[in-house]
Amino acid sequence: MEDMNQLVTYVRGIARKYDLWSAHDCIVVAVSGGPDSVALLHALHHLAGEPGSSLRLVCAHVNHGFRGAESDAEAEFVRETADRLGIPFELGNYDVPAFIEETGMSLQTAAREKRYEFLHRIADQYGASAIALAHHGDDQAETVMLRLLRGTGMTGLAGMRIKRREKNVELIRPLLRIYKTDLIRVCHNCDLAYVIDSSNLSNKYARNAVRLDVLPFLGQYNGQLAESLNRLAEVAGEEDDYMHQAAEEAYGRLARSIGEGIAFSAEDFGHLHVALQRRLIKLILNYLPLNTDDVDFLKIELIRERVLQDFPSNWSLDLGGGLRCKREYDEVSVSPDNTDKVKLEYTYRLEEVPARLPIPETGRELRFTLRPIGTQSDWKASGNDEALFDADKINYPLIVRSRQPGDIMKVMGLNGSKKVKDIFIDQKIPPSVRSAIPVVTDATGRILWLPGVRRSAYAAIGSHTSTVLRMQIDHEGGR
Repeated sequence: MEDMNQLVTYVRGIARKYDLWSAHDCIVVAVSGGPDSVALLHALHHLAGEPGSSLRLVCAHVNHGFRGAESDAEAEFVRETADRLGIPFELGNYDVPAFIEETGMSLQTAAREKRYEFLHRIADQYGASAIALAHHGDDQAETVMLRLLRGTGMTGLAGMRIKRREKNVELIRPLLRIYKTDLIRVCHNCDLAYVIDSSNLSNKYARNAVRLDVLPFLGQYNGQLAESLNRLAEVAGEEDDYMHQAAEEAYGRLARSIGEGIAFSAEDFGHLHVALQRRLIKLILNYLPLNTDDVDFLKIELIRERVLQDFPSNWSLDLGGGLRCKREYDEVSVSPDNTDKVKLEYTYRLEEVPARLPIPETGRELRFTLRPIGTQSDWKASGNDEALFDADKINYPLIVRSRQPGDIMKVMGLNGSKKVKDIFIDQKIPPSVRSAIPVVTDATGRILWLPGVRRSAYAAIGSHTSTVLRMQIDHEGGR
């Protein structure tokens, strides 16, 4: 690439291919003053001036407060460049060293946060649809190498994207597929002045060290290293997009909302390819509105391996950030950590029947009715949501209460009694549901019925029964 016409043609083609903007859009151009951002500003200025284009530009520069007079001179240079082109100029002055001291962030992280904060504010002020950034192929190579060194997955290998939505605007990088030597050549051939940031020459920063030391060293073994890393980013980006789409489809099939959390079937999860299993877990964690910035491979893999284990079938895992992952038989859920929730405690007395008893603590309602004994076909309950008893064998008042440790029920068909906890386990009642199941006893404390689960052996209907006591449970307050 030799001149501005070639650069403009290239940028126009990239804009059309990736739909970076429309003819009437406003674009905030981030300009540091270096050759890459100066070349980008001039290329966009040429495109904005073409017949039929009403593209509006805003030049934005951030002074991070690191290099005193040098930083001030760069800001003035960018201002003058924008003025010559007739482009509105916006300057953001920040005391990043003070911000670092206040937050404990690294220098580069703090500078990036303040820079993007300013760019988004200017975009909002002008109603811009996009923020144009001058990252190029060498920047992409550095990014991919940094992520490789720190450890990354497919999303990290994809590096920066040509177009990515952040908040309410698009971040666009029209120069991402060309290299800095091309941009410097354009600047020299077109007599475009630019500045050199002296901090870019110091290898005390990780990115600079990669640029100045790591890439040149590895370049001894691959003369096209930057190009290779860019190809890797492009391929990884496309495959990452495909995997994200597949994960979204899997999420639509498997996942469902439960209150503030998300749940899925462990069996269905096990049928997914391992790559989709990891993607699905990450997607679920990212969908939950909590602090999940620290999601990493080890945490995702821990969840995945626990879900795939057949035993134990009930467990709970603190994920940090206010999240907890639980498995209850086949159901796996990720939701806000409510382990500190107060245990349900309630007791209600029924002196006589018929009666209706709402239980606000559980959102359920019990109904108690009396009827004469009918034919033998009427002696059996229609399901677990109702139970039939010989009314004459019941000691009143009836007590409806929350479950207590050590509760035991005499089970029909067994010679003896069984712990209520073991009954729940045998019936595969999820632990989170157990506290919402009331216990119905008679006046002596004998457990008659676990609504929706099982009845006891007491007061069974027989040939001498004259009146039937029918107990029913309605869910969600009778709806």
